[in-house]
Amino acid sequence: MTIAENILKAIDQIRGQVCDLHGELIRWGLVVWTAGNVSARVPGADLLVIKPSGVAYEDLSPDKMVVTDFDGKLVDGDYLPSSDTLTHGYVYKHMPEIAGVAHTHSTYATAWAARREPIPCVLTMMGDEFGGAIPVGPFELIGGDAIGRGIVETLRQSRSKAVLMANHGVFTIGPDARAAVKAAVMCEEVAKTVHVARQLGQPQPIEQADIDRLYQRYQQVYGQIGKV
Repeated sequence: MTIAENILKAIDQIRGQVCDLHGELIRWGLVVWTAGNVSARVPGADLLVIKPSGVAYEDLSPDKMVVTDFDGKLVDGDYLPSSDTLTHGYVYKHMPEIAGVAHTHSTYATAWAARREPIPCVLTMMGDEFGGAIPVGPFELIGGDAIGRGIVETLRQSRSKAVLMANHGVFTIGPDARAAVKAAVMCEEVAKTVHVARQLGQPQPIEQADIDRLYQRYQQVYGQIGKV
């Protein structure tokens, strides 16, 4: 497959970004050993950049990031791609607005996934970031695109940027890879906080109208949105 020069330049930049974002997974304690991965869509091409399979985080570098098409075929790189590549590719195929995907087995969020229980929206942080509860997706085996189908089908029915895949772990999406990693960090934080709250008693849900207002404010007003 011949890759245009402008696409190659974009890939070089994305390799560095994706490599750095794997460091964020370590920094926030979301992964162990070689588990977990981050990918980014390559603008202008049906390609993605993702972590290689089974390579330790401390050994990652931009040149070790691999490029595949959305069907998992290796296009550029010296390593085999992550075993979750078909999952990421399916998301990009069917959610064209998404340009970043992250996957973790972070402890608290994965504990909710093991119970196949959504995380209820009982925190303003959840209303802000996820627009409601964090849903649970179906149980699927690794190796094909079934997990990807489950992610897409679940998130199409939700404003959440995160899904707890049953008995597996967390997948998050975003308009870029950094946003997907941020969602993974926030998902683990709220999973932990709601777990602790349940040890003390029954957390109280936030009214849907208030969730809607929180989400709208955060998405449209918070931070430096619109600042030139």
